[in-house]
Amino acid sequence: MLRKTLVFLLPFGLAAWGEFVHWRASRAQVRDRLPASSEAVVVLGYRDTGTVRANVLNRWRVRAALRSIDANLASSVLVCSGGSGAASVPEAALLARYAVTECGFTGTVLHEDQSRSTWQNIENVIPLIEQVDQIKIVSNPLHAQKGRLYLRHQRPDLAERLVRAADYRLGEAWPVKPFFALYGLRDLARCRRNLAGK
Repeated sequence: MLRKTLVFLLPFGLAAWGEFVHWRASRAQVRDRLPASSEAVVVLGYRDTGTVRANVLNRWRVRAALRSIDANLASSVLVCSGGSGAASVPEAALLARYAVTECGFTGTVLHEDQSRSTWQNIENVIPLIEQVDQIKIVSNPLHAQKGRLYLRHQRPDLAERLVRAADYRLGEAWPVKPFFALYGLRDLARCRRNLAGK
């Protein structure tokens, strides 16, 4: 009986753990809000090999970025970041295309299409976000936390403008959250070790 109970509860425990890890990551190294009239919402691309349409993970990231935009601000810009990698079309172009043609976004879109890593994503978007009052970095929450960690290392002054995005929702994609949590925590630990050695 105990074994059956444990087998039954294990998936719920893993799901709850995944939710908690993502919830905590979405609130790490950010403020809830700032007095602001302008913002940049930076969406980070992920290993897209498509030439016409962004992959499923990148489409989710775009939707999370669009719901992160504060409609009450005078100016919001969507910054799509990602180079071509294994594909002939840069991730940034696929992200922007999905935002505009399939999600109906009509605001300002900027492209950063040279980066091949998260470090380069952040490094290369800096000239595009320096003038705004607040910055949101959007990806799955643990990857976004990695991006914020890199911004804090590269430009601590800009990191003070980081505010929370809407890339975490309770129950969204819950079956894969434990796997993303495990990978993301290991990746963050590796990044922190690497940064400590610089």
